[in-house]
Amino acid sequence: MSLLTVGTMAFDAIETPFGKVDKIIGGAATFIALTASYFTRPVFLVSVVGEDFPQETLDEFSRRGIDLAGVEMRKGEESFFWKGKYHNDLNTRDTLETRLNVLATFNPVLPEAFREPDVVMLGNLTPSVQASVVKQFRRRPKLIVMDTMNFWMDVALNELVETIKLVDVLTINDEEARQLSGEYSLRRAANKILTMGPKFLVIKKGEHGALLFHENQAFFAPALPLEDVFDPTGAGDTFAGGFCGYLDAVGDFSYESMKNAVVYGSTMAGFCVEKFGPQRLFELNEKDVSRRLQKYLDLSFYRPNISVF
Repeated sequence: MSLLTVGTMAFDAIETPFGKVDKIIGGAATFIALTASYFTRPVFLVSVVGEDFPQETLDEFSRRGIDLAGVEMRKGEESFFWKGKYHNDLNTRDTLETRLNVLATFNPVLPEAFREPDVVMLGNLTPSVQASVVKQFRRRPKLIVMDTMNFWMDVALNELVETIKLVDVLTINDEEARQLSGEYSLRRAANKILTMGPKFLVIKKGEHGALLFHENQAFFAPALPLEDVFDPTGAGDTFAGGFCGYLDAVGDFSYESMKNAVVYGSTMAGFCVEKFGPQRLFELNEKDVSRRLQKYLDLSFYRPNISVF
Protein backbone atom coordinates (compact mmCIF):
# COMPACT_ATOMS: atom_id res chain seq x y z
CA MET A 1 0.00 0.00 0.00
CA SER A 2 1.05 3.62 -0.38
CA LEU A 3 -0.29 6.97 0.75
CA LEU A 4 0.18 10.34 -0.93
CA THR A 5 -0.48 13.68 0.72
CA VAL A 6 -0.32 17.11 -0.86
CA GLY A 7 -0.40 20.25 1.23
CA THR A 8 1.52 22.92 3.07
CA MET A 9 4.76 22.74 5.04
CA ALA A 10 5.19 25.93 6.99
CA PHE A 11 6.28 27.94 9.98
CA ASP A 12 3.68 28.94 12.56
CA ALA A 13 3.67 31.51 15.36
CA ILE A 14 1.00 30.53 17.87
CA GLU A 15 -0.44 32.07 21.01
CA THR A 16 -2.94 30.26 23.22
CA PRO A 17 -4.12 30.92 26.79
CA PHE A 18 -1.40 28.46 27.88
CA GLY A 19 1.63 29.96 26.19
CA LYS A 20 3.11 31.02 22.89
CA VAL A 21 5.77 30.08 20.34
CA ASP A 22 7.23 32.54 17.87
CA LYS A 23 8.30 30.03 15.23
CA ILE A 24 7.54 26.34 14.99
CA ILE A 25 7.17 23.82 12.17
CA GLY A 26 3.60 23.56 10.89
CA GLY A 27 1.50 23.08 7.78
CA ALA A 28 -1.21 20.57 6.91
CA ALA A 29 1.07 18.16 5.05
CA THR A 30 3.49 18.12 7.99
CA PHE A 31 0.83 16.92 10.42
CA ILE A 32 -0.76 14.51 7.93
CA ALA A 33 2.49 12.83 6.88
CA LEU A 34 3.92 12.53 10.38
CA THR A 35 0.74 10.94 11.71
CA ALA A 36 0.22 8.61 8.75
CA SER A 37 3.79 7.32 9.12
CA TYR A 38 2.79 5.61 12.38
CA PHE A 39 0.44 3.36 10.39
CA THR A 40 1.79 2.91 6.87
CA ARG A 41 4.89 3.44 4.73
CA PRO A 42 5.85 4.84 2.36
CA VAL A 43 4.11 8.17 2.73
CA PHE A 44 4.62 10.26 -0.40
CA LEU A 45 4.76 13.97 0.44
CA VAL A 46 4.24 16.78 -2.09
CA SER A 47 4.77 20.35 -0.95
CA VAL A 48 6.99 23.41 -1.32
CA VAL A 49 9.34 25.04 1.19
CA GLY A 50 11.84 27.84 1.22
CA GLU A 51 15.54 27.64 1.90
CA ASP A 52 14.78 28.48 5.54
CA PHE A 53 13.04 25.15 6.22
CA PRO A 54 15.32 23.14 8.57
CA GLN A 55 17.19 20.26 6.98
CA GLU A 56 17.12 18.33 10.27
CA THR A 57 13.33 18.24 10.08
CA LEU A 58 13.43 16.93 6.52
CA ASP A 59 15.95 14.28 7.62
CA GLU A 60 13.62 13.22 10.42
CA PHE A 61 10.77 12.89 7.94
CA SER A 62 12.92 10.63 5.79
CA ARG A 63 13.82 8.43 8.78
CA ARG A 64 10.10 7.94 9.37
CA GLY A 65 9.48 6.56 5.88
CA ILE A 66 8.22 9.82 4.38
CA ASP A 67 9.37 10.14 0.76
CA LEU A 68 10.31 13.77 0.07
CA ALA A 69 10.94 13.47 -3.65
CA GLY A 70 7.87 15.64 -4.21
CA VAL A 71 8.97 18.44 -1.88
CA GLU A 72 10.29 21.41 -3.82
CA MET A 73 12.86 23.56 -2.01
CA ARG A 74 13.31 27.03 -3.49
CA LYS A 75 16.67 28.61 -2.80
CA GLY A 76 16.66 32.22 -1.74
CA GLU A 77 12.96 32.13 -0.79
CA GLU A 78 11.04 31.76 2.47
CA SER A 79 8.51 29.14 3.55
CA PHE A 80 4.80 29.81 4.12
CA PHE A 81 4.24 31.54 7.47
CA TRP A 82 1.09 31.85 9.60
CA LYS A 83 0.58 33.64 12.91
CA GLY A 84 -2.53 33.21 15.02
CA LYS A 85 -3.97 33.73 18.49
CA TYR A 86 -6.55 31.40 20.07
CA HIS A 87 -9.37 32.55 22.33
CA ASN A 88 -9.96 31.01 25.76
CA ASP A 89 -12.26 28.30 24.40
CA LEU A 90 -9.53 27.17 21.93
CA ASN A 91 -12.25 26.71 19.31
CA THR A 92 -11.95 30.20 17.85
CA ARG A 93 -8.85 32.03 16.73
CA ASP A 94 -7.69 35.21 15.06
CA THR A 95 -5.27 35.17 12.16
CA LEU A 96 -2.73 37.89 12.89
CA GLU A 97 -0.44 37.45 9.92
CA THR A 98 -0.16 35.32 6.78
CA ARG A 99 2.84 35.34 4.46
CA LEU A 100 2.32 33.04 1.48
CA ASN A 101 5.94 33.27 0.30
CA VAL A 102 6.70 30.13 -1.77
CA LEU A 103 3.07 28.97 -1.50
CA ALA A 104 1.90 31.88 -3.66
CA THR A 105 3.10 30.11 -6.82
CA PHE A 106 2.84 26.48 -5.70
CA ASN A 107 1.87 24.26 -8.62
CA PRO A 108 2.37 20.65 -7.48
CA VAL A 109 3.87 18.28 -10.01
CA LEU A 110 3.90 14.64 -8.94
CA PRO A 111 7.10 12.65 -9.45
CA GLU A 112 6.55 9.60 -11.65
CA ALA A 113 6.89 7.29 -8.64
CA PHE A 114 4.03 9.13 -6.90
CA ARG A 115 1.43 8.74 -9.66
CA GLU A 116 -0.11 5.41 -8.60
CA PRO A 117 -0.84 5.73 -4.85
CA ASP A 118 -3.49 3.63 -3.17
CA VAL A 119 -4.74 6.38 -0.83
CA VAL A 120 -4.59 10.14 -1.35
CA MET A 121 -5.06 12.88 1.23
CA LEU A 122 -5.51 16.30 -0.34
CA GLY A 123 -4.66 18.86 2.32
CA ASN A 124 -6.36 22.24 2.44
CA LEU A 125 -5.29 24.09 -0.72
CA THR A 126 -6.94 26.04 -3.53
CA PRO A 127 -9.62 23.69 -4.98
CA SER A 128 -8.18 24.06 -8.49
CA VAL A 129 -4.77 22.94 -7.19
CA GLN A 130 -6.35 19.92 -5.50
CA ALA A 131 -8.11 19.03 -8.77
CA SER A 132 -4.85 19.36 -10.71
CA VAL A 133 -3.28 16.72 -8.47
CA VAL A 134 -6.09 14.23 -9.13
CA LYS A 135 -5.63 14.67 -12.88
CA GLN A 136 -1.97 13.60 -12.64
CA PHE A 137 -2.63 10.02 -11.50
CA ARG A 138 -1.98 7.21 -14.01
CA ARG A 139 -4.81 5.22 -12.42
CA ARG A 140 -7.50 6.25 -10.00
CA PRO A 141 -6.45 5.69 -6.39
CA LYS A 142 -8.50 3.32 -4.27
CA LEU A 143 -9.45 6.22 -2.02
CA ILE A 144 -9.23 10.01 -2.38
CA VAL A 145 -9.80 12.10 0.74
CA MET A 146 -10.06 15.89 0.64
CA ASP A 147 -9.97 18.63 3.24
CA THR A 148 -11.13 22.20 2.65
CA MET A 149 -12.22 25.29 4.59
CA ASN A 150 -14.79 28.08 4.65
CA PHE A 151 -12.41 30.52 2.92
CA TRP A 152 -12.74 28.56 -0.34
CA MET A 153 -16.51 28.48 0.10
CA ASP A 154 -16.38 32.29 0.20
CA VAL A 155 -14.05 32.94 -2.76
CA ALA A 156 -14.05 29.82 -4.97
CA LEU A 157 -17.32 27.97 -4.38
CA ASN A 158 -17.82 26.79 -7.98
CA GLU A 159 -14.28 25.40 -8.17
CA LEU A 160 -14.75 23.75 -4.79
CA VAL A 161 -17.99 22.03 -5.82
CA GLU A 162 -16.33 20.69 -8.99
CA THR A 163 -13.36 19.36 -7.01
CA ILE A 164 -15.60 17.69 -4.43
CA LYS A 165 -17.05 15.60 -7.27
CA LEU A 166 -13.62 13.99 -7.75
CA VAL A 167 -13.17 12.58 -4.24
CA ASP A 168 -14.48 9.71 -2.12
CA VAL A 169 -14.29 11.36 1.32
CA LEU A 170 -14.69 15.00 2.32
CA THR A 171 -13.51 16.16 5.75
CA ILE A 172 -14.74 19.51 7.11
CA ASN A 173 -15.78 20.96 10.45
CA ASP A 174 -19.34 21.58 11.59
CA GLU A 175 -19.32 25.29 10.73
CA GLU A 176 -18.07 24.52 7.22
CA ALA A 177 -20.64 21.77 6.74
CA ARG A 178 -23.41 24.22 7.54
CA GLN A 179 -22.00 26.85 5.20
CA LEU A 180 -21.46 24.45 2.31
CA SER A 181 -24.92 22.91 2.60
CA GLY A 182 -26.97 25.87 3.75
CA GLU A 183 -28.46 23.60 6.42
CA TYR A 184 -28.16 24.04 10.18
CA SER A 185 -28.91 20.42 11.13
CA LEU A 186 -25.73 18.39 10.61
CA ARG A 187 -27.81 15.40 9.53
CA ARG A 188 -29.50 17.47 6.83
CA ALA A 189 -26.18 19.09 5.94
CA ALA A 190 -24.57 15.68 5.50
CA ASN A 191 -27.40 14.41 3.30
CA LYS A 192 -27.01 17.42 1.03
CA ILE A 193 -23.22 17.27 0.83
CA LEU A 194 -23.27 13.57 -0.01
CA THR A 195 -25.32 14.40 -3.11
CA MET A 196 -22.39 16.53 -4.30
CA GLY A 197 -20.25 13.48 -5.03
CA PRO A 198 -18.36 12.01 -2.08
CA LYS A 199 -19.37 8.59 -0.75
CA PHE A 200 -18.39 9.51 2.80
CA LEU A 201 -18.41 12.71 4.83
CA VAL A 202 -16.48 13.34 8.04
CA ILE A 203 -17.59 16.34 10.11
CA LYS A 204 -14.98 17.28 12.71
CA LYS A 205 -16.27 18.86 15.91
CA GLY A 206 -13.01 19.54 17.74
CA GLU A 207 -13.21 18.68 21.43
CA HIS A 208 -16.67 17.23 20.78
CA GLY A 209 -15.43 14.45 18.48
CA ALA A 210 -16.25 13.59 14.89
CA LEU A 211 -19.20 12.35 12.82
CA LEU A 212 -19.03 9.96 9.86
CA PHE A 213 -21.85 9.86 7.30
CA HIS A 214 -22.44 7.36 4.49
CA GLU A 215 -25.71 6.98 2.61
CA ASN A 216 -28.35 6.78 5.37
CA GLN A 217 -25.89 5.73 8.07
CA ALA A 218 -24.14 7.83 10.71
CA PHE A 219 -21.41 7.13 13.27
CA PHE A 220 -20.17 9.32 16.12
CA ALA A 221 -16.81 9.12 17.86
CA PRO A 222 -16.16 11.36 20.87
CA ALA A 223 -12.89 13.10 21.64
CA LEU A 224 -10.90 11.81 24.60
CA PRO A 225 -10.99 14.27 27.53
CA LEU A 226 -7.42 15.41 28.12
CA GLU A 227 -5.66 16.90 31.13
CA ASP A 228 -3.36 19.10 29.02
CA VAL A 229 -4.51 20.97 25.93
CA PHE A 230 -2.00 23.54 24.72
CA ASP A 231 -2.52 24.05 21.01
CA PRO A 232 -5.27 22.83 18.64
CA THR A 233 -3.33 23.88 15.53
CA GLY A 234 -3.02 20.88 13.22
CA ALA A 235 -5.44 18.68 15.15
CA GLY A 236 -7.73 18.31 12.13
CA ASP A 237 -4.81 17.42 9.88
CA THR A 238 -3.53 14.96 12.48
CA PHE A 239 -6.99 13.40 12.46
CA ALA A 240 -6.75 13.11 8.66
CA GLY A 241 -3.32 11.51 8.89
CA GLY A 242 -4.53 8.88 11.33
CA PHE A 243 -7.72 8.32 9.34
CA CYS A 244 -5.93 7.84 6.01
CA GLY A 245 -2.93 6.04 7.48
CA TYR A 246 -5.13 3.41 9.06
CA LEU A 247 -7.15 2.88 5.88
CA ASP A 248 -4.03 2.52 3.77
CA ALA A 249 -2.59 0.02 6.27
CA VAL A 250 -5.65 -2.25 6.27
CA GLY A 251 -6.64 -1.80 2.61
CA ASP A 252 -10.32 -1.92 3.52
CA PHE A 253 -12.45 1.07 2.52
CA SER A 254 -15.86 -0.13 3.68
CA TYR A 255 -18.11 1.83 6.00
CA GLU A 256 -17.15 -0.43 8.92
CA SER A 257 -13.47 0.20 8.26
CA MET A 258 -14.14 3.94 8.00
CA LYS A 259 -15.58 3.85 11.52
CA ASN A 260 -12.33 2.33 12.80
CA ALA A 261 -10.40 5.00 10.91
CA VAL A 262 -12.39 7.75 12.63
CA VAL A 263 -11.45 6.25 16.00
CA TYR A 264 -7.76 6.14 15.08
CA GLY A 265 -7.91 9.66 13.70
CA SER A 266 -9.53 10.95 16.88
CA THR A 267 -6.97 9.13 19.01
CA MET A 268 -4.04 10.70 17.15
CA ALA A 269 -5.60 14.18 17.20
CA GLY A 270 -5.66 13.93 20.99
CA PHE A 271 -1.88 13.66 21.02
CA CYS A 272 -1.44 16.66 18.76
CA VAL A 273 -3.06 19.20 21.07
CA GLU A 274 -0.89 18.28 24.07
CA LYS A 275 2.05 20.40 22.88
CA PHE A 276 2.65 23.23 20.44
CA GLY A 277 2.82 22.38 16.75
CA PRO A 278 3.75 18.79 15.87
CA GLN A 279 6.14 18.36 18.82
CA ARG A 280 4.10 15.59 20.43
CA LEU A 281 3.90 13.66 17.17
CA PHE A 282 7.69 13.48 16.99
CA GLU A 283 7.83 11.90 20.45
CA LEU A 284 5.37 9.02 20.10
CA ASN A 285 5.98 5.32 19.72
CA GLU A 286 3.68 2.38 19.01
CA LYS A 287 3.13 1.67 22.71
CA ASP A 288 1.96 5.25 23.30
CA VAL A 289 -0.56 4.94 20.50
CA SER A 290 -1.76 1.53 21.69
CA ARG A 291 -2.24 2.68 25.29
CA ARG A 292 -4.08 5.83 24.21
CA LEU A 293 -6.31 3.82 21.90
CA GLN A 294 -7.27 1.53 24.79
CA LYS A 295 -8.19 4.54 26.93
CA TYR A 296 -10.27 5.83 24.07
CA LEU A 297 -12.08 2.51 23.70
CA ASP A 298 -12.70 2.28 27.45
CA LEU A 299 -14.31 5.71 27.32
CA SER A 300 -16.26 5.34 24.12
CA PHE A 301 -17.59 1.84 23.92
CA TYR A 302 -19.18 0.93 27.23
CA ARG A 303 -21.51 -2.05 27.01
CA PRO A 304 -23.98 -2.42 29.92
CA ASN A 305 -24.17 -5.88 31.48
CA ILE A 306 -27.73 -5.46 32.73
CA SER A 307 -31.04 -5.49 30.95
CA VAL A 308 -34.22 -3.64 31.84
CA PHE A 309 -36.35 -5.72 29.47
